[in-house]
Amino acid sequence: MTTASTLVVIPAHNEAASVGVVVSRVRAAGYPCVVIDDGSEDDTAAVAGRAGASIVRMPVNVGVGGAMKCGFAYAVSQGYERVVQVDGDLQHPPEAIPDLIAAADRGADLVIGSRFSAGYQVTGARRVSMRLLANLVSRRVGTRLDDVTSGFRVISEPLLSAFARQYPAEYLGDTVEAVLQAGASGATIVQVPVSMQPRRHGQATPTIAAGGHMARLFVSMMARKPEGMAE
Repeated sequence: MTTASTLVVIPAHNEAASVGVVVSRVRAAGYPCVVIDDGSEDDTAAVAGRAGASIVRMPVNVGVGGAMKCGFAYAVSQGYERVVQVDGDLQHPPEAIPDLIAAADRGADLVIGSRFSAGYQVTGARRVSMRLLANLVSRRVGTRLDDVTSGFRVISEPLLSAFARQYPAEYLGDTVEAVLQAGASGATIVQVPVSMQPRRHGQATPTIAAGGHMARLFVSMMARKPEGMAE
């Protein structure tokens, strides 16, 4: 595949302060991009459009999972064979996209940009829960991963079309459940170290709500039969 068959999809909700910079950097790296404006109440769509992105506007806020499903469907309808998911809050460096695409060119269906492999640090309960989550997911997909909540990814056909048809929309579903879905389909999953920055704009999911989602996900995963771990 070539860069011409690759579309960068940027889900964005109220990220007018940063999305223009992200789009400009993506375009400077040589990639077409579409911003899925997820029911924003600010100028996200206008700012992204001026920076050079195509725009798809959701009538209401559906969350990252719903926005990405729309983005996958858009990419397939336009004839793209590969999608790069990039957040609109400046966490993900567009300049690292070629590193992820190189892994996809080597045969990976899903490539995850791993901040932890590149030295990114989290502390306290969040660190413990994210490590446990990564271990559980790794056992179930049969390959070792350490950053299963990263949204910096490359998805290639035929997984791209599968995600366009069915993609988890709930919190953590768009990251963790998507990896499990890819693994269950037999997709090849790899990770690539990527240096990332903390979120600069937008709002993270509140701690209490995130904890509830995490707990439900742990219970669901513990009930599933694990698969063999690849060394």
